[in-house]
Order: sequence, then C-alpha cells, then structure tokens
Amino acid sequence: MTLSGYIAIFVILLMIAALIKEAMRPGLILFAALVIFIVADIITAEDALAGFSNKGMITIAILFLVSEGFKETGGLSKLGKMLLPRKRKPIPRLLMQILIPISAVSAFLNNTPVVIIFAPMLKKWADKFGLPAQKFLIPLSYATIFGGTCTLIGTSTNLVVHGMMLDRGMEGLSMFELAKVGLFISLFGFIYLNLFASRLLPGEKIPRHSFPMDTREYLFDVILPENSNLIGKEIEKRKLPGLDEFTVKTVLRDGKHIRLSNTPFVLEKDDQLVIAGVSENVGFLTRATNIRIKALEDTDPNFLNKNLKQVEVVIAPRFPGIQKTLSEFDFFGHYNAVVMAVHRNGERVSSDLENLELKAGDNLMLLTTDDFTKYWGESRVFYMSSEIGDMDSPKDRKRRWTAVGLTLLMVVGATAGKYIPTYGEVELDMFFFAAITVVLMAMMKIFSPKKYTKPINWDVLITIACAFGISRALQNSGAADVIAHTTINLSKSMGPVGVLAAIYLLTNIFTEIITNNAAAAISFPIAYAAAAQLGVDPKPFFIAICIAASASFSTPIGYQTNLIVQSIGNYKFSDYWKIGLPLNLIAFIISVMLIPVFWEF
Repeated sequence: MTLSGYIAIFVILLMIAALIKEAMRPGLILFAALVIFIVADIITAEDALAGFSNKGMITIAILFLVSEGFKETGGLSKLGKMLLPRKRKPIPRLLMQILIPISAVSAFLNNTPVVIIFAPMLKKWADKFGLPAQKFLIPLSYATIFGGTCTLIGTSTNLVVHGMMLDRGMEGLSMFELAKVGLFISLFGFIYLNLFASRLLPGEKIPRHSFPMDTREYLFDVILPENSNLIGKEIEKRKLPGLDEFTVKTVLRDGKHIRLSNTPFVLEKDDQLVIAGVSENVGFLTRATNIRIKALEDTDPNFLNKNLKQVEVVIAPRFPGIQKTLSEFDFFGHYNAVVMAVHRNGERVSSDLENLELKAGDNLMLLTTDDFTKYWGESRVFYMSSEIGDMDSPKDRKRRWTAVGLTLLMVVGATAGKYIPTYGEVELDMFFFAAITVVLMAMMKIFSPKKYTKPINWDVLITIACAFGISRALQNSGAADVIAHTTINLSKSMGPVGVLAAIYLLTNIFTEIITNNAAAAISFPIAYAAAAQLGVDPKPFFIAICIAASASFSTPIGYQTNLIVQSIGNYKFSDYWKIGLPLNLIAFIISVMLIPVFWEF
C-alpha cells in the first residue's frame, strides 16, 4: 500500500473516533476529513465538492420538504389518531395493528418526522389505556427502519448509495428494487417483535383491567425557607407532612447527604431535600409556601404568576446549548422556560442541575407558558414536545389530501418514469418528480415557502455530500483496494457470498457506532474494489450496504429515530442490544441468503 493509502486509513480511523466521541457534528467531522485529503493531495477540490452537486444528495434535500409539507397539513397527526386502537388488547396484537401501517408510511416519508409525530401520541395513548409505553416506542423506531429498507426514498442512505452508483456511471436503484429483500426483513422483523417485544423490553406487566397513571418519577431539589412550617416536623416513612404525593429520597444538611430510613427524621432550617414525584404533581410544588424549589430560585416572580404548564422536550443535535451547563447557557432567557428535571439514558437527573452539561437526546421537563409550544414545538432545536400533535395549526382537509395526492403522484411517477416517453435530455427519475412535487407544494403553500430552509437538516446533507468525497479518497489512495483484497482473502473459501457477508457486517458495525451515511461512504469503495478484484457485478454488494446501513437496531446512537425514542421512553443503552441484536442477526441472515438470489454476481 502506498503512503496515500496509509494516510487515508489513518484519517478514516480518526474520523470514526471523532464520530463515536461526538467531538463535533457529523457533517463537520466528515468535512474536516475531506480537507485533510485535499491537503494530502489524495483528492482534488473538485472531487471533494462533487457530492454537493450530486443528484442523490439534492433529492434528499427536496424530500425533506416533501415530508415537511405532509407533516404541516396535519396528515401524520390525523393518520396517527386513525391508527391508534380504541380498545385495549394484548400487547402483541396492538403492536402489529399500530406498527405495520406506520412502516408502510415510513417507506415514502422521512423517518424522523414520522417518529417525532407518532412517539408522543403513542405514549399518551399508552398512558390512557394503562399500558407501558416502553413496550411500544422502540418497536415504533424499528418499524420505520423496516419501511426504509423497502424503497429508494425510504431512507437517505439508499439515495446516497444510489447517487454513488450514478457517480461511477452505473445504473442506479429503482423505486421498489430494495423491497425484494426489505419486505422479507420487515415480515420476519414483525414476527420477532410480536413474539418477543413484550418480553424483552422494559415496562411493568400490567393486568388487563388495571389502568394506572404514568409512574415515571422525577427528582426535585427543594429547600426549607426560614418561615417554613415544616421546620421541626418529622419525615415519617419518607413522606413530608402535607406532601404525600412525593417521596423524600435524601436530605442534604451542612453539605452532607443524610440517607433516610423508615424511622422518623426531624427537619431543620435550610435543609435541602431531594424528593421524587410524577410530573403531574409539579404544579402543587410551585404553589407550596413551605418549601422552595431550587430550580426556581432565580426566576422572575412575574413568570411564576403566569398560567404555567409542564412540557417535556428532547434536545436535538441542533440545540445551541449542547456541551454547556445550565449555568453557562441561559435556558430561561432563550426559551422562557425553566428546566425542572432531566432524564438521560433512563436515569433521573435533578440534583446540581446548574452544573449539568446538556447533551443531544436529554429529556427535559420544563415549566413554561402556552407560548413555548407555539414558538418551539415544531422547531429543529427540540425533537418533540409533549404538546406536539395537540397544536391548532391549519390542517384543513383540502390541503391534507392535496399533499397526499402529490406524494402519491411523485412515487408513481418515479416508479414508472422509465416507461414514459421522454423529450430531449429530460430524465424522468426520482429527482425529476420530487422537484416538481416540492415546487407545487410551495406554490399551494402546503409548507411555508418563506421558511423553506427550516425543515432541511443541513448537517445530514453536509454529511452526505462529504461522504462522496471520502468514498473517492479511499478509492484514489488505494486503501479501498487493500481492504477489499484483505476481505477477499479472509472469506475466499465462501466466494462472493462470503465477501458479501463481510461487507454487510463491516457496514452494520459502522452504522451502529457512527452514522448510517458515513458507514455507507466507507463501505462503498471497498465493495466496489472487491467486485472488481473478484470480477463480479458489484450491485449485490451495494444492496447489502443499503440494508446493513439501515439495520441499526442494537444502539440508540446508530439511527436518529432510536435516539428520539430513547429519551421519550426512558430506555437504557442495554435495552437496545437486548432486543436489537437478534434483529441484526435476522436481517443479516435474510440479506446474505436472498441478495444473491435476486441480484446475481
């Protein structure tokens, strides 16, 4: 291997490490890798920037707007209300009734808005029927992934691979080509969830006719002021007099934590208590005069006199206060809301909140006004709020059906485009019909044409555009050829099928620890070089990359929708691999068995 090859591999390893540690946003990390490749004379500036004009990347940008149009009309919320069952049934039956239609929707719309809309609705519905929401939220994310493996537009990774194929002069993927494998993965995936989701996922097993309230507890720091009538009184069985809804977890006195038992404990002035309770009772705490909530100490009294409500939000990667503490980032000044408590990776965080460093995926319980959901409920700063879906934005039936009709015409046109007579140099492909659809949606004001940049996830687009340059760098440096040769040697006893399995596993491992688009960028040139060395058609390898990059089931960080439901459902990291690893194995076995059947080497 040449010096360029060693440099390329070293840069890729640094890039992977930075992505795992979340040193910067993925788009900036990949762009930094491109700059190093340019400086090292591995690619030209034209090669590095070619991805920014790639048809596949531009198509993804357009599809963000199509999804936004569908969401803005209330189509997804309306569909959610139609899909959610009105009668309580066994959890496996409910899962299938809810998830199969959602999977079908996600095959044609961006997965992220689908989960953002459906997750809070699904949680409220589960609470209403006394069902554990944790049995439904991870399956919701998985259902959108299943749908994404069935169509060209089901996930951005499919369009990335499609664009890289076109970039090398090959015929790309058709609309439903991936469904030859994706439908089988979906079928066996749903069977698996039906049999094991209720057993493997957390959440209490609730009797059929029991209807408990949401039992998720938050911890709150409270202080006894000088005039508190609780001074001198006893905590009995961890309960405060007059505050039976809350449980005292610990007392902080003179800087020391005092662990409580069931024996009476006498309270003193300036004692700081950590108490636990459900979010519905927080309003009672704000009105109590014998305690002071530490999080509200520096809050404007005029704010506390307003009509306040609790809202739960999940921090998105675009939140400007990431890696800052609450004392460094003026949350109240930015959003007119007070952070009362935080859930992170299934753990409650409330003590010493001012020194808590905020991270993407944190679930915040806020005390705020009605204006919060008006201005921030649909923003890209937060993934969701408990009020999304209940907001009264314009959702008239005409606009909704227009959006549905335009989306269907886009799908039908892209599917049948190659059979329609063309004129001149016009190519009736996915880009052509998506571009027409988004222009019509803008003209009909199905989404706001003056705010058309807001729904686009620019970091995803930059990541994708840079992925093309990184793929080219691996090829130009010779690193892809060396890795492909090593892969072939390790699996040569099984022939092309063994190499296919190795490429699938490599891509799937990358997608679980970094991002799906970066995983595809690394794997594509290796697959291309492996096919050339074996003298076979590379398309089966590219199909494997599409499936493997989407099949992120074992970690919350590999796929954006997994991260969204992690905080909403209070899942731990281990909850994903317990239920996700068997799904990874199912998808792997099906792919290795079926891909060579439908796409010959």
